[in-house]
Amino acid sequence: MALAAALRVPARILLGAGARLPGAALGLTKRAAGGGDGARRFGSQRVLVEPDAGAGVAVMRLNNPPVNTLSLEFLTELVISLEKLENDKSFRGVILTSDRPGVFSSGLDLTEMCGRSPAHYAEYWKAVQELWLRFYQCSLVLVAAINGACPAGGCLMALTSDHRVLADNPKYSIGLNETLLGIVAPFWFKDTLVNTIGHRAAERALQLGLLFPPAQALQVGIVDQVVPEEQVQSVALSAIAQWMAIPDHARQLTKAMMRKATASRLITHREDDVQNFVSFISRDSIQKSLQLYLERLKQKKG
Repeated sequence: MALAAALRVPARILLGAGARLPGAALGLTKRAAGGGDGARRFGSQRVLVEPDAGAGVAVMRLNNPPVNTLSLEFLTELVISLEKLENDKSFRGVILTSDRPGVFSSGLDLTEMCGRSPAHYAEYWKAVQELWLRFYQCSLVLVAAINGACPAGGCLMALTSDHRVLADNPKYSIGLNETLLGIVAPFWFKDTLVNTIGHRAAERALQLGLLFPPAQALQVGIVDQVVPEEQVQSVALSAIAQWMAIPDHARQLTKAMMRKATASRLITHREDDVQNFVSFISRDSIQKSLQLYLERLKQKKG
């Protein structure tokens, strides 16, 4: 992909040494279950990548217990796992799904945004930016098989995909609900949602912090298909086959053309966006709101 290739450098350099990446994240791990044909998983304990080089497809399973919260380490491992697949010419598509029951991803890790130093907030936000840029500009076909709840940052990650399949379960809602926590979604979150569902629907959804159950998600266009839960993976495979039937060069150049303006806007203002985030999240009022929310979560778990 022309735009991505011009900007791409190894994720380890972009994210820096502070990302604390476990050594296993770059290596091959164990054989996939039932992998009698020699298929192997690679990635890390948090990101399970099940490659099928013969089909040209890999399944990337999110596995950061308990609810796939996007911690700094998890963000880093996701980016590096995707980079490995993009650099392997035997793969043309990726299915992104969850290995945790009932949740796709709960979104950004609030503990990375509360009670830390400004330097840590900056490091974390750069990792969030990098995840979005890598996934949004990915040259591979990316299909999200959403098999659980998908709020906030989980929704953002799903929105970077080319096609989204959601399990038909009333508990599995999807949306950018940041305002409910007193947080303002940054412009590139907004741009991604506007590109998907249109300006008026996005304006309403962002201000009200709406989480759409499956039928409404399909109606508003935030997902492309809603299917019975047991069919999510098979339907995702059928969808990716349709996308992969298009010649790669034509599809990739079209994708780059359609997404260039949105990606370029963040790239151009990336440092300003980091500074705005650090300034916002460091406010006493925001820190108090996050602390109260985290305390309520602890009480619920207790």
